[in-house]
Amino acid sequence: MSTLVNVPKNGSLAKTNSNVNFPTLSTWLDDVFDIGLPSVFTSNFNTGITLPKVNIKETADDFILEMAVPGLKKSDFQIDLDNQVLSISTETTETNEHKEDTYTRREYGYSSFKRSFTLPETVNDEKVNASYQDGILSILLPKKEEAKRKPARNIEIS
Repeated sequence: MSTLVNVPKNGSLAKTNSNVNFPTLSTWLDDVFDIGLPSVFTSNFNTGITLPKVNIKETADDFILEMAVPGLKKSDFQIDLDNQVLSISTETTETNEHKEDTYTRREYGYSSFKRSFTLPETVNDEKVNASYQDGILSILLPKKEEAKRKPARNIEIS
């Protein structure tokens, strides 16, 4: 139960709700909605996909984008590259039907996400490739030859 607190001008705290046992309207509403509802009202019909986390690594030769998306198939993904913008998206639907003698229960779930990344000009967009293994979508973004880091060399003085 919440207690209203008033801060007077002198800075000391004084409780203004002297009858702590009397429920306020907000706590009464909380109590009404916190009662144990049947699971049919509280079950989560969403399949649980949220915006997936992404790691981006840079090496001397390329960028590697890794996205954690367990529970999907590689056919679930749509990967597009348009004008230096890489877009990764998926849509999944799930239908569960349970039949008994006296009733039929159907549950539908829909999940989707879309992540877009503006690629640097140094990426060779002709050689981008993707793989999906163990719940990790990996996209290899190779750098153009002129953008690759060249090894250090010694310059002779003439």
